[in-house]
This record gives sequence, C-alpha cells and structure tokens, in this order.
Amino acid sequence: MSAVANGFYRPASRVLSLLLASPLALVLLIHPAAMLDGQGGYSHPQLMLVMWGISIGFVHGVGFVPQLWVWRLLFHPLLGWPLLGLGYLILWQAQR
Repeated sequence: MSAVANGFYRPASRVLSLLLASPLALVLLIHPAAMLDGQGGYSHPQLMLVMWGISIGFVHGVGFVPQLWVWRLLFHPLLGWPLLGLGYLILWQAQR
C-alpha cells in the first residue's frame, strides 16, 4: 500500500492538519508573548517541538508526500498532531 493510499493522506486529514497548524503559526508570528510561561520565559525545547509540529501540519496539509522513508517518518501526521496539541496545551496554560 502506498503512502498516498492510506487514510492519513485523504483530504479530511490534510484539512485537519492545516486547521491545527494555521492558528498556532499565526500566534507565534503575531503575538509570541502568548507562549510565555508563568515566570515570563519560553521553554525553547518545547517551542522547537511545537514549530516542528507546525511544519508537519503545513507539509501534510498542502498534500506534499515525501518519497524518502526518513522524511516521510519525520513529517508524518501521527507525529505532527500530538506536537500541535502540545502547542495548544502551552497556549492554554499560558492564559491561565
């Protein structure tokens, strides 16, 4: 079964990736202070993971399918969706 034939590359899952990645990207670009923790600092390792998730969301969302297995693994939506969820968790905790 090819990578395009499995369920992760159907239009509904690609739209989900774009819908999850776009707001986080806008928040990081327009108002990065929304991601500050309680002490007024950033957790750089967490933000790197969130930005990786945003990248996965955009790569998957526009329908790009990497051909090399290592890139397909690094940009798979099953890896990206939890990282995007981490971004929303950080935003939620920062607003409390």
